[in-house]
Amino acid sequence: MTTTTLPDGAPALIIVRHGETEWSATGKHTGRTDVPLTPAGEEQARQAGRIARALLGDRVPSEVVCSPRSRALRTAELAGFTPTEITEDAAEWDYGALEGRTSPEIRQDQPGWTIWSGEVPGGETGAQVGARADAVLARRDPGGTLVVFSHGHFSRCLAARWLGGPVNYGRFLRLGTGAVNSLGFEHGEPVLVYWNVDDRIVELGS
Repeated sequence: MTTTTLPDGAPALIIVRHGETEWSATGKHTGRTDVPLTPAGEEQARQAGRIARALLGDRVPSEVVCSPRSRALRTAELAGFTPTEITEDAAEWDYGALEGRTSPEIRQDQPGWTIWSGEVPGGETGAQVGARADAVLARRDPGGTLVVFSHGHFSRCLAARWLGGPVNYGRFLRLGTGAVNSLGFEHGEPVLVYWNVDDRIVELGS
């Protein structure tokens, strides 16, 4: 993940979370379940494409990696990006028995539960998700830009691993649907450059 060829702040890694689905809009944990984008989510995906291209500038991605879930694939399509690889490594956290449940529902059985510290019966551990994130990051060519279309929790884990922290650092990185993120380097060290950029932020700056 080290590089000496990118200038400070240049996009080494762009992460795009898929647009809104009915499950994301209601706070349901959505891992392996294939839920389509809502009309609002499709518009978020188009906006994400405009933001991602603005962040890229004149750079061409060396790789475009996408989760195999239809909501991520559709987001990439509407954003105007063609995946070079579709892989389970970029899929959302496997929530096991917690699939389709909201955090308040889960906390009825596990008080104080969060994905970052609680148990996930029948699902993935943080270590397993972190290993997948590392595998995705290893796909980036030194000096190139890797674009990843993925999901809420996995995207936050991916950023945490880019920064050299454990997966649970992702708890500090709130991420909305359809949001775009750019990560790069400063003086050779991995940094966040832009985080959680979406159409609301674009409107504030217009």
